[in-house]
Amino acid sequence: MGTGDSGKISFFEKAGYGCGDFASVLFWATISNWLLYFYTDVFGISAASAGLMILVSRLWDGINDPVMGMVADRTRTRWGKFRPWLLWMAVPMGLIAVFTFTTPDLSGTGKLAYAWVTYMLFMMVYTAINIPYSSLLGVITDDPVERTSVAFYKYVFALTSSGVVSLVGLPLAQNIFGRKLATAVLGHPSEAFGWQMMMVVFSIVAIGFFLITFISVRERVQPPPTQKTSAVRDLQDLLSNPFWLILLVVR
Repeated sequence: MGTGDSGKISFFEKAGYGCGDFASVLFWATISNWLLYFYTDVFGISAASAGLMILVSRLWDGINDPVMGMVADRTRTRWGKFRPWLLWMAVPMGLIAVFTFTTPDLSGTGKLAYAWVTYMLFMMVYTAINIPYSSLLGVITDDPVERTSVAFYKYVFALTSSGVVSLVGLPLAQNIFGRKLATAVLGHPSEAFGWQMMMVVFSIVAIGFFLITFISVRERVQPPPTQKTSAVRDLQDLLSNPFWLILLVVR
């Protein structure tokens, strides 16, 4: 692998890259911490239905993640191959996150279908932005010391975002938006409204942070011109990898 630009990575670019993980974790920590509660206690579907949906999405991720990696690696634009996905997917990611935490006025079957569609779309769009984002770390620089430093910023921003979700997610959804704002707008408290508005706020912040990453980061490391890849060969290598197959089964 060669690099078209050498030298130290600036603080601003490192922090800009970390912003992308702040955005990703806003979504992921909210899903991990609160989605099951939201589905069962607010949205109104059974724990068994929600659990099955989450299980199926995890199995699909085992296929979707490497496929997205192959697609991103073959992307060719003037911005690079990984950066443009942050630009293309930031707004769709925010929108589908809001839809996922929206409670529609539907029957039980209709709600279940809505939950399946929005959650599966959420996981697919999350993969479409997070796999390229994570891959950016390998092409910002080929200096292992600088790459470790960039990864440290990524970790700090992710930890900060997780703390923000843990500290303010529930109070925003249940009290600030679900009680105070809902009473002012709807005339009565509504936890469903609160969760929707909380995700609107998180999505606006996340979109902004993804765009900061897109603007501030550069792809410097380029593959050798003679390097040739084949999607068929990549799939064959994947299917012949016993560790991936085990992970697909147990995840």
